[in-house]
Amino acid sequence: MNRFVFFLGPAGAGKTTLAKAIAARRPAAVLDMDILLRPAADVIMTMHGLDPTDRDSAEYKALCRDLGYRITMDAALDNLGLASDMYIVGPFTKEAADPEWIGRELSRRGRSLSDTEVKVVLVGLDSEELYRERISHRQSPLDDWKFRNWAKFRSAFADRELNWPLPPAHILRFDNSSPDLAGAAAQVERFIYGE
Repeated sequence: MNRFVFFLGPAGAGKTTLAKAIAARRPAAVLDMDILLRPAADVIMTMHGLDPTDRDSAEYKALCRDLGYRITMDAALDNLGLASDMYIVGPFTKEAADPEWIGRELSRRGRSLSDTEVKVVLVGLDSEELYRERISHRQSPLDDWKFRNWAKFRSAFADRELNWPLPPAHILRFDNSSPDLAGAAAQVERFIYGE
């Protein structure tokens, strides 16, 4: 039975990079909410006369945020029971704070936490400066709003709340500040697979 591994955290933490590094060595699919939502978000924002590269404003969140999580989870749930694990990547801030959310999602496919292995990697960095450096290094127009509104955006770096009813051994708070990607991936891989 495949497992669901959530890589949660703010922009710049390296969630996707870490998930892909592990998936390169394991039978796993990486479902990145930003990638799955991008074509729809571009169209929706343009249709409303808004900046199609905006991924952070209140307007974007009102129009696109929930759709992104629905698309991502529908893709993950559609693959329940296959041989490949699902690595699900995104901030999931509101969802992680809701103790019932993961159970509701699994129940959409007649499953529960008792018959589906769910693990969570809460990815973060040790300083605001490192977040800024890594986001800047991406050179993505999707980050322009972040820099124009840094004082507001920086609140995303606060510790994440995870209220899902998971065993403590299924939750890893991971400081991804080291530039050693191979070492980081090996640590997280051991957490996921227990090897």
